[in-house]
Amino acid sequence: MSNLGSVDRPLRVAIIGSGPSGFYAAAALFKLEIKVQVDMFDRLPTPYGLVRYGVAPDHPKIKNVIKVYEKDALMPGFAFFGNVNVGENISINELKRFYDAIIIATGAETDKKLGIEGEDLVGSHASTELVGWYNGHPDFQDLRFDFSHEVAVVIGQGNVAMDVCRILLKTVDELKNTDITQNALEVLASSKIREVHCYGRRGPVQAAFTPIEIREFGELTDCYPVINSEDLNVNESSLKELADPVRKKNFEILKELAKMSGEGKKRKLVLHFCKSPIEISGKGRVQGVMFEKNQLSGEPNAQKVRGTGVKESIECGIVFRSVGYQGVLVKGLPFEPNAGIIPNQKGRIMDFEQVFTGLYAVGWIKRGATGIIGTNKADSDESVHSLVEDLAHLIPCVEPSSEAVMQLLKSREVRVVSFADWKKIDAAEIERGKKLGKSREKFVRISGMLSAL
Repeated sequence: MSNLGSVDRPLRVAIIGSGPSGFYAAAALFKLEIKVQVDMFDRLPTPYGLVRYGVAPDHPKIKNVIKVYEKDALMPGFAFFGNVNVGENISINELKRFYDAIIIATGAETDKKLGIEGEDLVGSHASTELVGWYNGHPDFQDLRFDFSHEVAVVIGQGNVAMDVCRILLKTVDELKNTDITQNALEVLASSKIREVHCYGRRGPVQAAFTPIEIREFGELTDCYPVINSEDLNVNESSLKELADPVRKKNFEILKELAKMSGEGKKRKLVLHFCKSPIEISGKGRVQGVMFEKNQLSGEPNAQKVRGTGVKESIECGIVFRSVGYQGVLVKGLPFEPNAGIIPNQKGRIMDFEQVFTGLYAVGWIKRGATGIIGTNKADSDESVHSLVEDLAHLIPCVEPSSEAVMQLLKSREVRVVSFADWKKIDAAEIERGKKLGKSREKFVRISGMLSAL
């Protein structure tokens, strides 16, 4: 019988990815009545994933969840292996030598495409690119966005789309004290964008943003919302969908915003509903987008979108698509490319009918990019519960040593960043921010982060 989880032989778990789902998995492991050693790996030197690089800089309260994650990171049985790319610096197969179980928490690293003509024109971007750029993610710092046009189009009506609209429409004074990167702030300061048109393929009742996100557009310094009151005359099925309290609240806010005057304000957000993009046009670069008007029909919460054949175009200089994220393949693991997830049953990674003992998934790579940060908690709890059920069947690793992992990575000239190292980077960023009157000024290059050590 295995003694995994005893004081003499703690259960050793590697978590790949240090975003919310990874930290919720660590928290669930530490709540177990067994002895656990959790080693968390991230390809960047910085922890917290989308909380650091996805949450908008003007929403600092959402980032307070980091304080909860830090408590687990400071537990005696926790170690952070930052700046380690699993699949490149060390393989999943090699990790099995040092860990009894591996939890994949790599999230959804890429965006979904629209699949329309002109999508690859210069000036057509994924929202992930803009979000990563203004949040200081090292992968996106060499991108260039042309804000020399007055009109921008955002396709999609989830919270990320709302973030993109808001950052494009806020004044520099509204952003300058946040942790937006100084480079992004300077580029946005010279932006000529005065109109952002935000399109959704469904109606106002089905929009995926949350009430707090849409309400903000009535509170901006130099921007007002524009909503066609006719769009708020929805069909009977949509009216029945207002039984959902979030949808009802959204709809009430939209009705209030539709009454607002734009007097004295130079910028505007125009919300369009029931319109699908069918082509991005332009000679060499984006010059416009063509949309088809849609009609909704069917039972409440199961309405189908049908094109009407009626088309309209808008001239613009830049387009951002925000129609969802999807995961990417992790070397050595099965993958469902259409869904963008690792196939699993209650977190247990599987390939067809075969379940891989000791391998688990959590978060967006497990279920797809749905929900908010807190949604990941129950999801991670479920996967850890599956791990506990499998405890008697786990094959104990042959070399239960984190020091041995460290030595292997050092032999490959990988500069591993510990949690104590991260705290030094963190302190340096806060100090850099103070000089600029900001909460922090992030290092936007891995070399800069390592130089702080």
